[in-house]
Amino acid sequence: MPIGLIALALGGFGIGLTEFGIVGLLPEVADDFGVSESAAGYLVSVYALSVAVGALALTAAISRFDRKKVLVGLMTLFIAGNLISAIAPTYELLMVGRIVAALCHGAFFSVGAVVASDMVAENKKGGAIALMFGGLTAANVLGVPLGTFLGQQLGWRSTFWAITVIGVVALIGIQVLVPQTGAAGRTDLRAELAVFRRGQVWVSIALSILAFGGVIGGYTYIAFTLTKVSGFSAGTVPWLLVLFGVGTFVGNFLGGKAADRSLNAALTGIMAVLAVVMAVFALSAENKVATLVSLLLMGTIGLAAAPGLQVRTMKYADDAPTMASGANIAAFNVGNALGAWLGGLTLAAGYGFVSPLWVGAGLALAGLVVVAGGSLGGRSAAAGAASAGGAPRAETVEASAR
Repeated sequence: MPIGLIALALGGFGIGLTEFGIVGLLPEVADDFGVSESAAGYLVSVYALSVAVGALALTAAISRFDRKKVLVGLMTLFIAGNLISAIAPTYELLMVGRIVAALCHGAFFSVGAVVASDMVAENKKGGAIALMFGGLTAANVLGVPLGTFLGQQLGWRSTFWAITVIGVVALIGIQVLVPQTGAAGRTDLRAELAVFRRGQVWVSIALSILAFGGVIGGYTYIAFTLTKVSGFSAGTVPWLLVLFGVGTFVGNFLGGKAADRSLNAALTGIMAVLAVVMAVFALSAENKVATLVSLLLMGTIGLAAAPGLQVRTMKYADDAPTMASGANIAAFNVGNALGAWLGGLTLAAGYGFVSPLWVGAGLALAGLVVVAGGSLGGRSAAAGAASAGGAPRAETVEASAR
């Protein structure tokens, strides 16, 4: 794999730590600012919504510029947002910092996914994108647990200072290791937006929302589940999050391989297993051993979907890959926001600290229905085109092949 992919993964690591690093520190943030658990959770859901906005708006605005320069600019915005978070004297200003940092997130991964896929041959695109997203999973394996530990020992602000430093290192890495990409050329925005007329693109977007909503629905409030249901001490939470992180690392790698072999089959299996894992976790959360296994499996199965979801969207809109990639990143984070919001609603309604896990199971089950229906729809379109004697579109050929 090209060395430039390491630089993209480095940027993904910093951004992933910003998104999820606060999850293990929500109890400390809630106590510091005197807000409820569900209000603290909004720091996750509002971040995710801001990512969605940035993924679409910024991607459209920057699509004609040199992609390497775009990545450098986005990392600069990321650093500024985390500086604001580190010094925020109020909950509201912390939210502002989260929003600023989030705006670069979606555009970074959407542009980065195109750069990563352009670096390799057609049959290695899933693996290349998985490597880029490996920075995100590495943040879960190492960054989130260590960030939680640092925040518990030195205060939650220290975690944001550490993320700021990581951002500077990532910025240097991108400047040095990512090759020049050249200008993307003038883009016809109407032509780019035309991909949203395709039914399979919307199937991919809906599936991304439900898949990530399922995982994040349970993960956002996992610190409360671990301490108030499973009976673990607050000091063990950083180390327990390592299990989830290890799972995401393994799942991301295996998911990329599976997507390269059989895209729709992989996504169908992943969504089915994810629904089961989330439900079993909810039922067995009072058992410490079962909780450990569930944490590992939740990370593994949940992140296994990411490479396939990104590849699926880009394949069905290969004439506008940057916009399609941005739309999918937006969908990921709409899902994150939806899962965190629904989980917060169940907590506020008094359904207990396992209720977000049931939210996750329900969203994953809905995702299974969507991917199954999308697969059938793609095959029907391919068959209809063939019987009409015409050449089927690239997207229907792909659907029938998979």
